[in-house]
Amino acid sequence: MQDGQYNDPRLIDPFAITRRHFFGKAAAGLGGLALASLLPSPTGPGRARAEAVHASSAGTTPGGVLGSPHFVPTAKRVIYLFQSGGPSHLDLFDHKPRLNQEHGEQLPGSVRGEQRLTAMSANQTSIPLAGSPFQFTRHGQAQGWFSELIPNIASIADDICVVRSMFTEAINHDPAITFIQTGSQIAGRPSMGAWLSYGLGSENQNLPAFIVLVSAGQGGQPLYARLWGSGFLDSRHQGVQFRAGKDPVLYLSDPDGICRSGRRAMLDKLGELNRHAYQQELDPEIESRIAQYEMAYRMQASVPDITNLADEPEEVYELYGEDARRPGTFAANCLLARRLAEQGVRHIQLYHQGWDQHDNLPGAIRGQCAETDQASAALVKDLKRRGMLDDTLVVWGGEFGRTSYCQGTLTANNFGRDHHPRCFSIWMAGGGIRPGHVHGLTDEYGYNTVDGGVHVHDLNATLLHLLGIDHERLTYKYQGRRFRLTDVHGHVQHDLLA
Repeated sequence: MQDGQYNDPRLIDPFAITRRHFFGKAAAGLGGLALASLLPSPTGPGRARAEAVHASSAGTTPGGVLGSPHFVPTAKRVIYLFQSGGPSHLDLFDHKPRLNQEHGEQLPGSVRGEQRLTAMSANQTSIPLAGSPFQFTRHGQAQGWFSELIPNIASIADDICVVRSMFTEAINHDPAITFIQTGSQIAGRPSMGAWLSYGLGSENQNLPAFIVLVSAGQGGQPLYARLWGSGFLDSRHQGVQFRAGKDPVLYLSDPDGICRSGRRAMLDKLGELNRHAYQQELDPEIESRIAQYEMAYRMQASVPDITNLADEPEEVYELYGEDARRPGTFAANCLLARRLAEQGVRHIQLYHQGWDQHDNLPGAIRGQCAETDQASAALVKDLKRRGMLDDTLVVWGGEFGRTSYCQGTLTANNFGRDHHPRCFSIWMAGGGIRPGHVHGLTDEYGYNTVDGGVHVHDLNATLLHLLGIDHERLTYKYQGRRFRLTDVHGHVQHDLLA
């Protein structure tokens, strides 16, 4: 008999009740008695306690399971600018003159060692090195190298921390994105935003703690809703995707003819039915359903206002760029992310696809940077001038880097780069991150990390630390053991902290 069948009374022989079913029914009975003790009369202290329980189940209590952070945080919220597809560190942040000097020569076997290649380039008879066609210049007090493709990000060099020594174990997109977002290459784990919602809760009762913005109209590797899912955590912690257009959140608007008071009355009656069902079943998902209905009702009033960018002054559009006027663009999403941060949203996740440049890298990466460079830098500048950068953590990066050799045929004007997990670059700003710092070192070919390596789990442990969370103590028991975002290792990188 399958697990789910033990809960179906039609399938149970009353003369052959299993030990498992007996204790399950007994637990339900004890739970019902406990709940009844909260409701002794229509008035008095029991009624007040019951209302408090209902308010908590409806998601109106802002605190998460931790109650308060483990220690004093430097960041209250995260804006994660995820560049899906794997931006080439060799053409953006990690200047390698030797690649240009040996352009067209074969990758030395001593550099590659025993590292595997993807199926897309493993059968190549030639793996020639490809130098970057873009000029690099030094910027900021740390004199970090920045490509000509990202002049705006270079202009905030003294506000950001560039990590050139990230590494991961995944070599293909789906497991790599899943890994950096959830801490596991296997689908089904909670995403970072879900962990934060679970642990810390929300600062705004009228908006979700975790909101997702995906650039509209972008090609590239597919993005799955499970990347911002809650996994085995309560479903109320999953990310809520906002879209461009008339209805930013699907199915949120009322149908024609439904007034606000009518919607409220319907939800009140539905809530009564769901609470009655909870008393019978003691199923926590019923509480989650109540919470999400109530959140949706409040969002009907809050979302139209927060997503309407028309009240932003002209100088804001000049800062973020003309694309910010077009809903759904990366620039518009960066501007919306700032507005959501102002409203206390705990985790704001942006996704921008199209960085998977196996071919035509010189032209394709130029286009990607044109879409993202100005707005990425503008977000940091905007937060800083509003006094929000100190407690807002901004993260920019993808799932892995690109190879120093060419995938396919190397020509005078064109080449591509394959996936490369052994080293890649990200940058962070605000929220207690060390500004104006360049961390880590890769070899002369940009192929291996030689100093200051930062694993995916190390990154996530550090991000949680900045939010006041001990990554080893934010756990959830599931299937007999306790899981965490950094399952099961990771070290806070104190060199990255201010």
